[in-house]
Amino acid sequence: MEMVRHLSEKGISDRRVLDAMAEVPRHLFLETMLDYMAYEDRALPIKCGQTISQPSTVAFQSELLDAEPEMKVLEVGTGSGYQTAVLCAMGLRVFTIERQKELYDITKPRLERLHYRPKCFLGDGYRGLPEYGPFDRIIITCGAPAVPEELLAQLKVGGVMVVPVGGEHQEMLRIVKTGDGPADTLRQRYGDCNFVPMLEKLDYGGK
Repeated sequence: MEMVRHLSEKGISDRRVLDAMAEVPRHLFLETMLDYMAYEDRALPIKCGQTISQPSTVAFQSELLDAEPEMKVLEVGTGSGYQTAVLCAMGLRVFTIERQKELYDITKPRLERLHYRPKCFLGDGYRGLPEYGPFDRIIITCGAPAVPEELLAQLKVGGVMVVPVGGEHQEMLRIVKTGDGPADTLRQRYGDCNFVPMLEKLDYGGK
């Protein structure tokens, strides 16, 4: 597939990521009118003013996770479900949370129709899913103004969080949790990026 060849040329080398990107049909996560752009390396609009990340960003975040099959992964920001499906295709046990009910109502049945089986939740991404933690990996697919400490607390020691951090423009961080203290992290920087913002905390009990 041309898209996968392009990803390899951009430096993606994890075979599991490339195989998952080849497997997941990106056009099925878009509005029909955008089908013809599905495999171009660009972000595209979806409902609720959100976007589906460009394939190279999905692949890059997935590779930074350095995840093994059967690891438990929390995804914050289900969105279209495309990144969710890629994680599932990598053999991960995915727990994904979406704040926007309209997106949740579209994406959960879409993933079911395509035979991906993440556990989907409607709720506050800042809160995460403490009742299902701790997680081996956490991936945040929207721009957080700072590293969400409540989510970091749900990460296992030795686990990895991949998160874009910043305001209008963000920096991609890979955070390795090295101990149980709030300062026990190793933070690695992977350049500038541009995501839709992580929405403010809300008092929302729905799931």
